[in-house]
Amino acid sequence: MLVTPAKAMILAAGLGVRMRPLTDHMPKPLIPVAGQPLLDHVLDKLAAAAVTEAVVNVHYLPDQIIEHVAARARPRVIISDERDLVLGTGGAVVKALPLLGPAPFFHLNADTMWIDGVRPNLARLAEAFDPERMDILLLMAPTTSSIGYAGRGDYAMLADGALRKRKEHQVVPFVYAGIAIMSPSLFADAPEGEFSLTKMFDRANEQERLFGLRLDGVWMHVGTPDAIEAAEEAFLESVA
Repeated sequence: MLVTPAKAMILAAGLGVRMRPLTDHMPKPLIPVAGQPLLDHVLDKLAAAAVTEAVVNVHYLPDQIIEHVAARARPRVIISDERDLVLGTGGAVVKALPLLGPAPFFHLNADTMWIDGVRPNLARLAEAFDPERMDILLLMAPTTSSIGYAGRGDYAMLADGALRKRKEHQVVPFVYAGIAIMSPSLFADAPEGEFSLTKMFDRANEQERLFGLRLDGVWMHVGTPDAIEAAEEAFLESVA
């Protein structure tokens, strides 16, 4: 069992292409859903999990995000500035590693939204993460009960939580919810420059060190303007 990570990384550098026209003049993490920006939903969840520092990477319309988080104290936000770089989701983590330190950290997409069940999912992740057995623990949402998701899933999950990647024509029951715990050691010999995090997921999977935990609650995939309304309805219902 892991002590709850004190640090987190939030990926907030994307162009938000599928969210156009909303992202023409605003970065996707600042799009309001249910009364507050997507990024604030994530930061509030981290604050509730006692995370003290969150590294947020920026690239597209970076100054808006930098200004938005400047006054935030819980968690304190540290900017990883990629405005002149294209690093991909994997390269972004490598650049941020000196800020994240040597301990396992939470890793979240800025546009992920979820409603916790009986217990907070970040606390459940921390409890389930075993650095002896795993390099990455992904929070996995059941595809059937997720809102705004219509894909074929990402992984099948074995009884012990080990993940098996979906083959090309397969349909599998779980989708990665954009929330994870990762060990920095995973990136020890990572490629330089731009690369995708899925390369690290695949490497951990090959070494049988990629695990999943079923999300307790409801995950909302806020990928397009149309998905915002469904996410808002579910969120507002949950707090009513």
